[in-house]
Amino acid sequence: MGINENARLVLEKRYLEKDDKGNLKENAEGMFLRVATAIAESDKAYDKNADVDSLRDRFYNTMANLEFLPNSPTLMNAGRPLGQLSACFVLPVEDTMEDIFEAIKQAALIHKSGGGTGFSFSRLRPKGSTVNSTGGVASGPISFMKVFNTATEAVKQGGTRRGANMGILQIDHPDILEFIDCKKDGKEITNFNISVALTEAFMQAVENNTEYELIEPKSGICTGKLNAREVFDKIVMSAWRNGEPGIIFIDRLNRDNVVPSQGRIESTNPCGEQPLLPYESCNLGSINLVKMLRQNKGGNYEIDYDKLGGTVDTAVHFLDNVIDANRYPIDIIDKTTKSTRKIGLGIMGWADMLLRLNIPYSSEQAVELADKVMGFITEQGRAKSAELAKARGTFPLFSVSTLKKKTPMRNATITTIAPTGTLSIIAGVSSGIEPVFAYVYVRNVMDGTEMIEVNPILKEVLIERGIYSEALMRRISEEGTLAHIEEIPEDIRRTFVSAHDVAPEWHIKTQAAFQRHTDNAVSKTVNFSKDATTEDVSEVYLLAYRLGCKGVTIYRDGSRESQVLNIGKVNTGRDGSGADASLKETADKCAPKDDGAPGRILPRTRPEITNGITERVKIGCGNLYITVNYDEKGICEVFTNTGRHGGCPSQSEATSRLVSIALRSGVDIDTIVEQLKGIRCPSTIRQPGLKVTSCPDAIARTIQKVAHYQNGNAANKPEPVAESADADDDFFTSPSKIRYCPECGTKVEHEGGCVVCRQCGYSKCG
Repeated sequence: MGINENARLVLEKRYLEKDDKGNLKENAEGMFLRVATAIAESDKAYDKNADVDSLRDRFYNTMANLEFLPNSPTLMNAGRPLGQLSACFVLPVEDTMEDIFEAIKQAALIHKSGGGTGFSFSRLRPKGSTVNSTGGVASGPISFMKVFNTATEAVKQGGTRRGANMGILQIDHPDILEFIDCKKDGKEITNFNISVALTEAFMQAVENNTEYELIEPKSGICTGKLNAREVFDKIVMSAWRNGEPGIIFIDRLNRDNVVPSQGRIESTNPCGEQPLLPYESCNLGSINLVKMLRQNKGGNYEIDYDKLGGTVDTAVHFLDNVIDANRYPIDIIDKTTKSTRKIGLGIMGWADMLLRLNIPYSSEQAVELADKVMGFITEQGRAKSAELAKARGTFPLFSVSTLKKKTPMRNATITTIAPTGTLSIIAGVSSGIEPVFAYVYVRNVMDGTEMIEVNPILKEVLIERGIYSEALMRRISEEGTLAHIEEIPEDIRRTFVSAHDVAPEWHIKTQAAFQRHTDNAVSKTVNFSKDATTEDVSEVYLLAYRLGCKGVTIYRDGSRESQVLNIGKVNTGRDGSGADASLKETADKCAPKDDGAPGRILPRTRPEITNGITERVKIGCGNLYITVNYDEKGICEVFTNTGRHGGCPSQSEATSRLVSIALRSGVDIDTIVEQLKGIRCPSTIRQPGLKVTSCPDAIARTIQKVAHYQNGNAANKPEPVAESADADDDFFTSPSKIRYCPECGTKVEHEGGCVVCRQCGYSKCG
């Protein structure tokens, strides 16, 4: 198998079956065989004499050769007791208290099973409206989003996938301005991606700089008017500030709604690529385009369309079988999903394929190829679905009179381009249709040494040119791009561009080319440099509208720079600029202050910038991440975050807050350590092999290590894990604030409307 070591580690951590003690029960090959066996069995429902063994082998080989991979829940759960195989669901939110809390209950069941959920809150009456049944006043959609968010936080998806939501509000809802700003401070609604549903009428009003109407959802009555351009600019400003909200063009989703008789599409899955009717779910999978290449007689690479076509056929058959093999968390989802049998076949490795073909990502040649490749995949997929329809029957809602598709089809939709964060790690290729985020990674390994990992295609080219060296790779890693490294030939720099080398308009041109041949939608993040302006964001949104995209997600590098930066290196900021100068400027403000009250000392003010180290410690109920920050006057702050497996977050936070106050009040570090060290917790001491006795004991030991390190004992330096935010911020769950993985400390990548860690497979969106 072609799985690299990093992919194997990700599989072992997140995908492979384990026993009750956490010991592995299967390897990668075993996982693929388990999945192939379970999915092939669905053929028996249509043909008792089906050659299931042959089909199992075909499914297995396609996955084991990394030519096609289904979405994560299928890899995790197929052939296992849970059996929930879908990645995404959409639930309706009606305007009654009973329906709202029914949706919360249903979402909890879905999150528990490993799925993500999308909601439109556009049906809820606006804030301040009269509630006839009680005579009270409605609290509005944003208040209920907070309730959904809290419920999501409480449900941990079996320790493998965190709950993720999409929250959508239509542009003409009276509470739209509050919605645009609902994630402004990054502390609330942290388990949601949010998007504004823009209508064609609104976009026309934007271009004409005219007003548009706000509509009360229940009565349909106009309650006021706003200037469209001003509201559009507010959306742009918010996205520029922290990446949210995204936008979806809701009328385009419904233009392509193949079963309009069943209702209107109001929402998508968490990353925006899969529009769904209420109670629909989707099964996604992606073809690895790098595996669809062959070398011609001249040694150059070219696309093997015969192999691509065969892989599409296998993938469509596989995904249709998933619909039957699936164990749905709610009966109505089972019924609704099987009534349309939507599947979403996409791709990964697009950028790596371009590298092999020596085609720059930012080129008309690449855009034209995107058009050709996706056109081929969709047409081939539709042909396979039509073939399955002849053997198995069309999806139940198929009817020429109600459908826009006239050819009898097994599946209402065929193609979707999803983010492939962890799947692309397993396959060892670039994610989805995104450009390569970084060509060189420097990873920390267990003994504290560093290991350089280089994009294999770049490494191969540089070795062929005779210019590969570790020093050059470190420079590429530090700069994040090849663009300004003159010793690398210009033709290589022109082709090997990273995400931030790609001008925003090329991101959109690429997305639009794929969207032209995609039944559902395309997940894509437009990366902006830190110094991009709101005008740059506005131009991209308008270009996406004019080129026919169905939605846009942007991320400006360094968004939310006002947050506290805690860094592994003690003498520089994240970008290499000196943090010491800033510390020196604030040092005079940091001493403890006497407020004049007898015997009472106020803690010194927390410095605006600190240096720090985060250590991951194994405790009895999972992992505890302990961050110890310091400035010129010494350790000044401690805070903690529990891993996804649980723990006692409130008690750990209380301990860290009190320790922080004590430190800034001048209490001796040894005294603090003495009080905490040795405290015992039953969940920890009953497990052999752990190095601490409780969370407070772990906190004390990390403080002690950092104190020793500050005193010149470098051997006691804890391994840097994460760049962390202030203790009051929900750093580990807010996409706009995640920069470094909360589980392994590697810098994360913003792609496909989400974030992903290329080292350990952590993803905010599951």
